[in-house]
Amino acid sequence: MSNKLDERLDRRHFMIGSLATAGMAGALAADASSASAREAATPSPGSAPTASSATVYTGDVIQGKKVVSALDLGDLEPGKKHLLYFQGVEMPSGQHWYVSVTVAKGAKPGKRVVLVSGVHGDEMSSIHTVQSVMNQLDPAQMSGTVMAVTDVSRAAMEGMQRRWPNAGRGADLIDMNREWPGNENGLTAPSRHAGLLFNRLLRPNADAAIDFHTGTTGFDVTAFNIGGMDVPEVKAMVELYPVGQIFDNHVYPGVLHNAFMDVGIPAFTPEIGAARVLDIEMIALFVEGTMNVLKHHGIVAGPMGRTGKDVDVFVGNSAFPILATEGGIVEHLVRLNDKVEPGQKVAIQRDSFGEVVAEYTSSVAGEVTGQRSDAMAEPGNPLVFILFHKDAADRGETYPE
Repeated sequence: MSNKLDERLDRRHFMIGSLATAGMAGALAADASSASAREAATPSPGSAPTASSATVYTGDVIQGKKVVSALDLGDLEPGKKHLLYFQGVEMPSGQHWYVSVTVAKGAKPGKRVVLVSGVHGDEMSSIHTVQSVMNQLDPAQMSGTVMAVTDVSRAAMEGMQRRWPNAGRGADLIDMNREWPGNENGLTAPSRHAGLLFNRLLRPNADAAIDFHTGTTGFDVTAFNIGGMDVPEVKAMVELYPVGQIFDNHVYPGVLHNAFMDVGIPAFTPEIGAARVLDIEMIALFVEGTMNVLKHHGIVAGPMGRTGKDVDVFVGNSAFPILATEGGIVEHLVRLNDKVEPGQKVAIQRDSFGEVVAEYTSSVAGEVTGQRSDAMAEPGNPLVFILFHKDAADRGETYPE
């Protein structure tokens, strides 16, 4: 049976992990007892740091790495790599969540590119991709700066789960990639954490940004990029990746790459396969593409690697979700990247007796971009997402998670 959906599903719930606003910037009060240890002045209460704000050292050192509560890349020594911790929001214990920051600052001035991963706590391939890029960089040979943040949602990563386990009103799970740009005086710890990072670390230090993700636990995706191809600066970067699909869509507010876009910083989101695992072959594609982006911006030298022109890239501007209507074991009849036609059967579902209780077909022509990897499903679970092209793209369309 074909799967029919309400065209206005809740926009807050998209399975792909990142598909994933304005909050008032609040004060990060300085602790008077540690003021003498700071290497730069604390921003004045009630204002968020800007690109011209000085770096603020807390005076703490964790495992030999200095801790900052605000960062200006201009304050760091050129021609070197710098390893720092950024002081994020407090835990219920009163201690802080610290975020790892790696900066490769070139010997010569140039563009600043920010690489982010770990916004969701189960996305291991995204973290490995950023680490692999940073390990290839030689600051002495660079013109410009690359800053990597590899564990944004530390609270979620400790349990390798997608959402931040918030303790504000009992047990609660909050998707960090619906919180950006955050609010330093927000009602939840994740909102404040996002506000601190965006105001004091990410936005002031970016001329371009890439926010890396994977599929979510229980749902596998292929290698693709998400971004608005109608923005020339974004289109130029997205097309530099040798991956099979591009989702040409701005998606919805609250995701990190849109928070960057809203303040005039070109940004997009790569999606790198399944959650909770390292897909080494797929990671290599995104490392190659990211190095191409750094060459495009003149930060590193050398010939371009493979790009979208070297692969049969499929571009779609919408994703058709097929949801389970029954409970049972799911058998997929298509694979990731397979082309499908309207009316084509893509999955069947059996109950505990082995009898077929549901058959699922596509209503569009496109390519499979995501599939449920958990063998069982209950009604409402996404089973398949099909990337396709709409003649009149709906920028207001919504997706289930």
